Amino acid sequence: MAEANWYVVHTYSGYENKVKENIEKTIENRHLEDQILEVRVPMQSVVEMKNGVKKTVEKKMFPGYVLINMVMNDDIWYVVRNTRGVTGFVGPGSKPVPLTEAEMKPLGIQVDHNVVVDFEEGDSIQVTGGVWKDTVGIIQSMNHGKQMVTINVDLFGRETPVEISFTDIRKL
Repeated sequence: MAEANWYVVHTYSGYENKVKENIEKTIENRHLEDQILEVRVPMQSVVEMKNGVKKTVEKKMFPGYVLINMVMNDDIWYVVRNTRGVTGFVGPGSKPVPLTEAEMKPLGIQVDHNVVVDFEEGDSIQVTGGVWKDTVGIIQSMNHGKQMVTINVDLFGRETPVEISFTDIRKL
């Protein structure tokens, strides 16, 4: 299989999340999980002052752009390019250019997907960081491409699946 790279897709402004949803639906419907690995709309926290009150809000880093981690071939190019809201790939002419490691680093995207972990599905883990810190759960599934595990947490009396980064957990 060819290697997956990160590509930048230009969208209509304000349609970034809709394009992300449409591509994710297409991945599911056409079973392209092994070719389109991840779709992201990079966000950043910004402190705004409104009426003398500081408020932290999430804003898009690059309005009008969506990042996609995918294996580039003619079929996948066609699928992404013809998604509603997509105006094209970033690159000269119609040839998309993958992002380099240096370009991805400030975005918080890690290139090295060969992380060795000491846990697997069914293991009991404790969350060591983030919103779910100190939560204990059992790994339901693992996504090595995203470096995430899915655990069920008790939320309002219901079991709810939550994705946690490999770096934010430890095996019990």
